[in-house]
Amino acid sequence: MTWDALIGLIMLLVLLGAIFIGVPISFTLLFLAFTFGYVGMGHTVFDLAYFQTIGMMKEELLAAVPLFIFMGFITEQAGLMERLFTAFRLLLAPIRGALYLVVILTATVFAMATGIVGAAVTVLGIMASPIMIKSGYDAKLSAGTITAGGTLGILIPPSVMLIVMGPVLGVSVADLYAAAFGPGFLLAGLYVAYLMGRSLINPKLGPPVPKEERVHSLGVMLREVLIGVVPLLGLIAATLGSILAGLATPTEAAGIGTAGAMALALAYRKLTFAGLQRALNSTMATSSMVLLLAVTSNIFGAVFARLGTANWITNTLLSFQLPPTLMLIMVLVLIFLLGWPFEWPAIILVFLPIFYPVVKALDIDLVWFGALTAVTLQTAFLSPPVAMSAYYLKQVVKDWSLATIYNGMFQFMILQVICIAMVLSFPKIALWFPETLQEASRAQKIPEEHQKIIDLQKRTAPSLEDDDWGRSKK
Repeated sequence: MTWDALIGLIMLLVLLGAIFIGVPISFTLLFLAFTFGYVGMGHTVFDLAYFQTIGMMKEELLAAVPLFIFMGFITEQAGLMERLFTAFRLLLAPIRGALYLVVILTATVFAMATGIVGAAVTVLGIMASPIMIKSGYDAKLSAGTITAGGTLGILIPPSVMLIVMGPVLGVSVADLYAAAFGPGFLLAGLYVAYLMGRSLINPKLGPPVPKEERVHSLGVMLREVLIGVVPLLGLIAATLGSILAGLATPTEAAGIGTAGAMALALAYRKLTFAGLQRALNSTMATSSMVLLLAVTSNIFGAVFARLGTANWITNTLLSFQLPPTLMLIMVLVLIFLLGWPFEWPAIILVFLPIFYPVVKALDIDLVWFGALTAVTLQTAFLSPPVAMSAYYLKQVVKDWSLATIYNGMFQFMILQVICIAMVLSFPKIALWFPETLQEASRAQKIPEEHQKIIDLQKRTAPSLEDDDWGRSKK
């Protein structure tokens, strides 16, 4: 190891220690990058920081971050999640474990409209917990259902995490979005199968909704579905559909989604000045955190790489000569462990660039790796001791202790591990959809290329009125 690489390694260890004692990560990254970078590179570190900042400011894709965050907060203000929950509850009330199923379906659909985990868990807790408690549902299973369902927003597009991950891995955000659908829906399916199976075996865990809580009028149910589900599906189709079809970039689609969310909030008469102000303030706070961390981590990463520590770590890991699958599992375990003390922006922007050269050297598909990383980080949201989803739920449901919530979450962590194992064993779960979209795009471009050739031939070929060399026929 060279002296410069040792400086970078010490810088990384100091960063880990500082964050573990509670120092704000963004300013820590900047301070350490300048301090250790000056020791290793001299004044060059300031020039490097300047060019890295300018380069980050030119990244147009990051403009989608505040737009999608604002779309999520406006969607929450519009009460779309409450309407969606009500529609599903009315339809599925007679089924055993109905409220478990309603929570997962609501969380899955709502995740495609917003990727804000805290808001999803909080709103689901407010809506679902009172009727779950009243209906005699198992507290542990109910708490686990709400927290697990709420965290789907970090995985299922339009996840803000995937937007940030795209430039880090050097892959298309549209491909990451397409790859996340398979694991996301697989996970939701595992949740549903587990909950319905438990309710079928032991009806006391999830009895049907009491008859006095049901609506028996078909017209009322259809009206709730029409009002609560269809507009939200239209919003999802306009945003995600335009990205996946290649009609719009993520930034353009985020603008479409924001305009659509505002229109729905107006249509439902939920858009108030106070609500709009809260949404703007929340968007500003969240976006500032993510984007400031993006800039400071970019500087830190550039210094770390320039000192040669990144190459040293890559060469050291590769020197173990482990099979690619085993090395990949080791990287995912490290990402999972980092998910305990760190929020996802720090892991994506600071630590993922450290693992990236290793993954690339092993010739692992980066889109597949991105999907695996997303599922692993979602698992970290459900893992004690940090497990922010537990604290979001505890704030709104005082009847459930943290121990009860943790016990419920642990059951779903096992399902998360099963999902990761399935995506590892069968990469097509993540890669089938992006590959299908790419093939469709290529098939569409081929006729266009043929038409261009035909048009060119028509423009350059001799006229039928002329002879072979352009002499006019008499």
